[in-house]
Amino acid sequence: MRSHLLNGTTAEHYRRSVTEGVERVATKLATTDRPFTGVTVDALSPRIEQIDLDQPLHDTTAVLDELEDVYLRDAIYFHHPRYLAHLNCPVVIPALLGEAVLSAVNSSLDTWDQSAGGTLIERKLIDWTTRRIGLGPAADGVFTSGGTQSNLQALLLAREEAKTDALGKLRVFASEVSHFSVQKSAKLLGLGPDAVVPIPVDQDKRLQTVALAHELERCAGAGLVPMAVVATAGTTDFGSIDPLPEIARLCEQYGAWMHVDAAYGCGLLASLKYRDRIDGIERADSVTVDYHKSFFQPVSSSAVLVRDAATLRHATYHAEYLNPRRMVTERIPNQVDKSLQTTRRFDALKLWMTLRVMGADGIGRLFDEVCDLAVEGWKLLAADPRFDVVVEPSLSTLVFRYVPAAVTDPAEIDRANLHARKALFASGDAVVAGTKVAGRHYLKFTLLNPETTTADIATVLDLIAGHAEQYLGESLDRAS
Repeated sequence: MRSHLLNGTTAEHYRRSVTEGVERVATKLATTDRPFTGVTVDALSPRIEQIDLDQPLHDTTAVLDELEDVYLRDAIYFHHPRYLAHLNCPVVIPALLGEAVLSAVNSSLDTWDQSAGGTLIERKLIDWTTRRIGLGPAADGVFTSGGTQSNLQALLLAREEAKTDALGKLRVFASEVSHFSVQKSAKLLGLGPDAVVPIPVDQDKRLQTVALAHELERCAGAGLVPMAVVATAGTTDFGSIDPLPEIARLCEQYGAWMHVDAAYGCGLLASLKYRDRIDGIERADSVTVDYHKSFFQPVSSSAVLVRDAATLRHATYHAEYLNPRRMVTERIPNQVDKSLQTTRRFDALKLWMTLRVMGADGIGRLFDEVCDLAVEGWKLLAADPRFDVVVEPSLSTLVFRYVPAAVTDPAEIDRANLHARKALFASGDAVVAGTKVAGRHYLKFTLLNPETTTADIATVLDLIAGHAEQYLGESLDRAS
């Protein structure tokens, strides 16, 4: 069994095994003609259930053959131009090279004596990102597992910086279309059930600052503490960007921590055309970025950034076996001093490789392409009487619904849209997402693939209309 341990004597075995796996994936990518096979849970589950994990195959080729059957064949491929569903981007090759390197070396980014150069590379990338944001010379941050963890850590720091020990008095303000991790974080942080105050949005799905000002004033008048305002730069459902400068002004007025959830919109930090859409982000106390959403990085690659490095002390604990206090005076850089995690992958290497090969402008051009594509998609939808489109895109998301002229019952239209999404997924021809707007069912394109074209969008819209019309025809037949 020692022959499977990676070391100097097994390097050739490692090379052959990984090469065989890469060749399988490369072949699959080259021959996949749709984003999904349409396999059902009932069809796939028995194939996995019948595998006895206590009976190994003892052969890499046999295991890859098996993997083809239970995973590779039926995986959902985000690289396909008709995968239009969630915030999953196709990934760039330099990042995959970084993934291969970091997995093999297997550094843990918690302490210097486990990572050395990895620590310094991560810190360099944090500095690079904070400069792009404009947070100032005292800024810092750390890589995380994703936006949910980043939002949790940011709100932890906000809680600890709040001027009260009475958790029940703390309030967090966020738009009604902000990410659910805001509510989840409040619960994990021990705040009360009423701690998160939802703020209405305008017709463009942006937080209404007049309503925010009213709620902050009401909070202060009731003896409550405005712990934080969460502004979103790229909402999950709509890609909408809250008015950051006005929110910053209100945070300063009421002494609230300003957190910007830019998990999606962080791609604008590299944009050559649309950077001004997140003007005001530089005034935040903390920022969430998900490189694995709009920097075309593999999951996971994320970070939380703060204006004042000193606030990260609220996540610091010292263990004698790991990061004793003396290391601080010895100026030994331990990233665990800043992180909610202990053992942590060297995910920063993927972004490092990407920047060193492609450069920030290369990333920005790709993100600009999908933002441009969303504008063209919006024009298609706005001109098509079969569809109702909700808002003009700020990033690369389109929310719409099929609206047949002959049907007036909103509930029946809901069912037609739900059926169309389900039938499209079952066919494997395309994958789209869904959400609710004012209680009604809508469909959603999240455009993150520069290879997607307006022709792809038009084709998928025709497929959606076809499935919805088939459902409505069958529904009419059943009624008669």
